[in-house]
Amino acid sequence: MSTGKKYTEFRKKIDSRASYDLDDAVKLVKENAFANFDETVELAVRLGVDPKKADQMVRGTVVLPHGTGKEVRVLVFTKSDKASEAEEAGADYVGLEEYVEKVQGGWFDFDVVVASPDVMGMIGKLGKMLGPRGLMPNPKSGTVTMDIGKAVTDIKKGKISYRVDKVGNVHVGIGKVSFNEKQIRENLLAFMDAIMRARPAAAKGQYLRNISLSSTMGVGIKLSPSGLVAELKS
Repeated sequence: MSTGKKYTEFRKKIDSRASYDLDDAVKLVKENAFANFDETVELAVRLGVDPKKADQMVRGTVVLPHGTGKEVRVLVFTKSDKASEAEEAGADYVGLEEYVEKVQGGWFDFDVVVASPDVMGMIGKLGKMLGPRGLMPNPKSGTVTMDIGKAVTDIKKGKISYRVDKVGNVHVGIGKVSFNEKQIRENLLAFMDAIMRARPAAAKGQYLRNISLSSTMGVGIKLSPSGLVAELKS
């Protein structure tokens, strides 16, 4: 049976109009993963905010308790004693001038960039290359910091960044389908707790509009927003 046929058959089992509780949704997502690779568990949240208004922007970071299941390659721009601090924390690439030149030459074999504030003047020139890829270090995401060691450690443990898009959606990976149900559940709740805490004061009305959980190649499973809020409060 092809993956396409499996997908079609599984889709018939899902009520697209219904919202599932968290435990059922996690179980269904794992059952629905038919690809021949370890699919990412993806969470999409539609928020009741207007991202065009500065006071309704939703962004931040959260360390997932069980990580993302992905090996994250970290590049650190820094110098002197901060370089050894980055290396001890597990950074994959540490330096300054040589890595600035490599990036200018088209090298992008890394997933996250961290920098100490004292070198931002030098790497500002990389903005046009790193910015469009979402890789430019930023104080708001904790990637411009003097606490280089903690930043690298958190990223390696499973720290992710999120930001609402122009139509009010937040989309992140919260693990792999090879994770057990408890791990996926706890990662999802940690992320949703961060989203709730990031609610702008200017956001009125229903904040959580729609929530969908899926694997990379799988069917989306709707979650009950009120059910998730109750889970977070329990």
